Amino acid sequence: MTQALYRKYRSKSLDEIVGQKHITSLLKKSLEQGRIAHAYLLTGPRGVGKTSVARILAHAINGLPYTGDGEHLDIIEIDAASNNGVEDVRDLREKARIAPVSAAKKVYIIDEVHMLSKPAFNALLKTLEEPPEHIVFILATTDVEKLPATIISRTQRFSFRAIGREDAIKHLRKIADDEKIKIDDPALALIAERGDGSFRDSISLLDQLSSLADTSKAGITAELIETTLGLAPQKLVEELVAAVESHDIAMIAKLLRQAGDDGISSTTIANQLTNYLEQIVAERPQLLDLLDRLLDVSKSNRPELKLLSVLGMAAAPKTAPKTAALATPVLEVSASVEELARQATREHPVERTEKTSQPAEQPLEKPAIKKAAGEAKPFDWRALIDYTRKEYVPIYSVLVKCKYEIDGKSFKLYTGNAFYKKKLDDPKYSTMLYASLEAIGSYELTIHTIPTTPAPKDSQAAAVAAIMGGGEEVSIETLN
Repeated sequence: MTQALYRKYRSKSLDEIVGQKHITSLLKKSLEQGRIAHAYLLTGPRGVGKTSVARILAHAINGLPYTGDGEHLDIIEIDAASNNGVEDVRDLREKARIAPVSAAKKVYIIDEVHMLSKPAFNALLKTLEEPPEHIVFILATTDVEKLPATIISRTQRFSFRAIGREDAIKHLRKIADDEKIKIDDPALALIAERGDGSFRDSISLLDQLSSLADTSKAGITAELIETTLGLAPQKLVEELVAAVESHDIAMIAKLLRQAGDDGISSTTIANQLTNYLEQIVAERPQLLDLLDRLLDVSKSNRPELKLLSVLGMAAAPKTAPKTAALATPVLEVSASVEELARQATREHPVERTEKTSQPAEQPLEKPAIKKAAGEAKPFDWRALIDYTRKEYVPIYSVLVKCKYEIDGKSFKLYTGNAFYKKKLDDPKYSTMLYASLEAIGSYELTIHTIPTTPAPKDSQAAAVAAIMGGGEEVSIETLN
């Protein structure tokens, strides 16, 4: 049976541990001086060397060589995930009283110690407080926050770091050369990125992909890895960032649609964008807000819409938020005027028919959307509805409840209430709306949202509506 690469290349001494020099140097000095603690606590992310250091340290304490194979009677490893009850710890305490068989110290390595139950922690605490002279505990965990403070305070704690990208690439290159795996540097960088700071995950991925080197003359390339793992091409990631910076929302929608057609998940794209922005944000700090918003995509139950929304808002012109700030006062004034008009109608119904006026219109500021080639087309309401139903579901659900009027280049949207007007006035949705108009060829129109229904066109109907406190003109043909 072929041995997994991460096991084959597991470190055998403290000098071989990569990326944790701040820990290994301290442990080496302590061992040289003969200063052995009764309990050590190793914390940090998965796959960074905690278990390897625990095993190396256990052997070093007893002056034993560590080969990575075999077990010693006086070095006992316990998986707390499957031995987490109080009875398991009580059994450990009873056995701990027995002197070591042949070594100077009996060493207990408890992996994932945070999985112990509360009664088990209480049982372990007594042994940590008054340990026998011949006992050493080495505790390891990826979730130190779940450990009781009483346990932590009775140990020497060593915090492991995620493996740096350059350290990971250098180590992966050594393994690839030793195993004669043909792979280029961009591919190694991509594997290190996917490993997310874990040596074990990075080496396992290299092991998984090693078979591809035999079937490709070029060996393992970044493009081959992207195809195999279902990742977005690096070019697409860079084009999305470029579209955000050039305020090209239509291009963002096109690229995301293309990625979806290729079977690339929105969560994957968001993760790749996050990794890419992390590398360039120091040079382009204006993208810091986008980086922050991308972290929420994976938490959404509709990640494809969340990603489109996040990128669309980032691409919207910087003046857009000012429009949003002005929208609230206008809404409040309009609502107050409408309420006063209704009160006047109840007291003086005839006078209200003479003084009724349309609510104030607040045009939505146009984002910098790239216009399609060719002349503008006549406005088609049905085309707008169909397009938003396919591309922008959030605004489609509002548009189907609206009425509209076209007056020259003015596109008046009667939302029927202040809530829908406020939603369409939001920069996120107004940007989608202008993008939809551009898509159907009506990019010359300027949008005005009005929080009421259209005034009846028939004079007699208008008078009746005024007396009744307002209303909506309904076509009899439509009802039939």
